[in-house]
Amino acid sequence: MRRALPLLLLALLAGCGGTPEAGDPDPTGTPSVSPPSTSSSPTAVPPAVESEREDLADLAEKAATEAPSATVAPYPAPVLGGDISWPQCPKGLGIPEKRTLGMPMPLPQARYVVVGLTNGPGFHVNPCLADQVAWVRERRLLVSAYAVASFPQGDELARYGQDGPYDGGSELDALRNVGYQQARFNVASMKQARLRTPFVWVDVEPVPDFPWSSDLVANAAVVEGAARGYVDAGYAIGVYSTPALWEGVVGGLELGVPEWRAAGQTSRAEAESRCGDDWVIQGGPAVLAQWVEADRDQNITCGAAHRDLGVWFHQY
Repeated sequence: MRRALPLLLLALLAGCGGTPEAGDPDPTGTPSVSPPSTSSSPTAVPPAVESEREDLADLAEKAATEAPSATVAPYPAPVLGGDISWPQCPKGLGIPEKRTLGMPMPLPQARYVVVGLTNGPGFHVNPCLADQVAWVRERRLLVSAYAVASFPQGDELARYGQDGPYDGGSELDALRNVGYQQARFNVASMKQARLRTPFVWVDVEPVPDFPWSSDLVANAAVVEGAARGYVDAGYAIGVYSTPALWEGVVGGLELGVPEWRAAGQTSRAEAESRCGDDWVIQGGPAVLAQWVEADRDQNITCGAAHRDLGVWFHQY
């Protein structure tokens, strides 16, 4: 059985007890829920991989305990928010496979925004990230960040496989280094855009036009490397996915970190139902739940997350 994060981390991060999102591909292009097309059944986990997950758990606990806490007034009830990324940029920007769509920004009632860092797969920045951060700052909203993790494309494995905290002597270590460098790329993008957050959500789902491999252990190595990249940079982390999508991409990988659970083109009621224990993705507590309505990705806090939003968001 794969080791989850220590109970200390869960106690620190679950003072709210909520989780995240998933759904069918939607016209917003933000975190979506489409069934993976290139995954296989879970694979046995080598001892070396188990050891690396234990190291990651220790690092994640350290980042969570050392992260500065922001003072954010508690809310008396679940809080509405939104998430945005490249689909909300003005039309015609971005890489050819992910042209921006000019979709609407969050509703005026939204009190927080989770901003996407990538233009689809890793190593491609959201083309209007700085403008979206400025939009959030002008409205003095709470803000957090998410980033899509993806399998290496083209020469990315050769370029980044030896560059990172792993020795790169095996394919799994090389893939971890690629994930690590995806995280470092996104951290640099956040700093350039002046995006401040104590927390980064790692989005794990099929990426249209940029498929994951059929080797679930290899896919998991990329996600592990990305998680460590954010933790090493001083951020606490969580995951965005659904149970089915997570298992289809990375098998039985358990990080035990907080969850942002998706419900797709449904309703707030359906999203809130996914805050329960029957929708656990990888062993962590529910913090946010997402649904798509009126061409917007909308979110609601789970459990008692509204009581300590400073754990998850920066207040501008």
